[in-house]
Amino acid sequence: MTIARPDPGPDPGFARPVFRTPSGLFPAGPSTRPTYREPHPVTGGGVAAGGGAAAGWLLLFGLLGTDVVSYAWWTVVAGLLAWSTALVLVRYGDRGVATGVAIVTAGGWSIAAAVVAVRWATAGDWPLW
Repeated sequence: MTIARPDPGPDPGFARPVFRTPSGLFPAGPSTRPTYREPHPVTGGGVAAGGGAAAGWLLLFGLLGTDVVSYAWWTVVAGLLAWSTALVLVRYGDRGVATGVAIVTAGGWSIAAAVVAVRWATAGDWPLW
């Protein structure tokens, strides 16, 4: 009969360092991984500034219209210019301002569409052509 001996493990004279990944609960020194920070983070102030600028822009262009047709077309043109500016801001500038511009421009287009729809419903004729 053979008796199985338990594995004694590594030689006690040979010490190996134990590498453990820290849990992150307690700081264990500087991170070995790089940290990337956004140069222009989206902030509430930036979104509000972009929204205010777009609202003023759409208001100025909307005031150029003398009737529903011209108001709608001026709003479409102003919105296209605003969105092209927002695209440039997303790529090269502040994304928060671009977000505010895009949100308010979409709202302005919705208002213009509602005005056109009400005119179409009351007059029975499509007002834009």
